[in-house]
Amino acid sequence: MQLKTGDNVIINSGRDRGKKGKILQVFPAKKLVVIDGANERTRHIRSRRSNDKGQKISFFAPLHASNVMLFCEKCGKGRRLKMHVAADGKKQRICAKCQTPFNV
Repeated sequence: MQLKTGDNVIINSGRDRGKKGKILQVFPAKKLVVIDGANERTRHIRSRRSNDKGQKISFFAPLHASNVMLFCEKCGKGRRLKMHVAADGKKQRICAKCQTPFNV
């Protein structure tokens, strides 16, 4: 999986289509990503004792990695990426359209 924590992405399918956000967590084995501000869910927690109150906890649920694209700052759109190997042997992720490197 070519997505990393801290990447700026745009969601291209689902309820939150068009939203931009930063990746908070990556689960490479399951190909899931958690994006800040997208796919918010609410969990209702029951009270454990008689004098405690129940709670509502909201959190950002993971999305499948195929539903997001890296956001290119120069193009202003979500783009695919290519792996470019420099002359010194270092790999770099670049935009497939405009050839600018992605941050991080």
